[in-house]
Amino acid sequence: MHDVKSKMHNLLLQFCLLNVVSCLAGCSIPNLEDPACTEARTAIREFYSFHFGNDMRFSPENLNKRERFLTAALFREVADEQEGIDPFTTGTSEFPKAFRVGECREIAPDKAEFQVVLFWRDDVRSEQREIKAVAVEQDDKWLLDTVER
Repeated sequence: MHDVKSKMHNLLLQFCLLNVVSCLAGCSIPNLEDPACTEARTAIREFYSFHFGNDMRFSPENLNKRERFLTAALFREVADEQEGIDPFTTGTSEFPKAFRVGECREIAPDKAEFQVVLFWRDDVRSEQREIKAVAVEQDDKWLLDTVER
């Protein structure tokens, strides 16, 4: 009798453990970010990844390469910038080495503002600065609309 109770106990324990494991595997951490932020974050990361992975100096040719990431208004605004600067980060010829897309604030369902942290690191300098990047949704696509320093 004791042997049967022991087997039943073990089976019950295994069943409970299996339920706990399957529940944990199916559970996910809730996303607390606003929907506009979640959707726009990918577009901002893709733009800055492309920008940092290519020549960051402003030129008409480099601007044309970035057009697919920008609203028409920002494209026109940046087209008047001085050659050799970076209108998408510092607005100067001092180019950061890396970036991180940080906090987001939903302004409207089709507009989100992101903190973008810029980094400079070398043998004599370790610095970071923040800028704001605003993305808007146009024609079911998130685009960079404004850069605020």
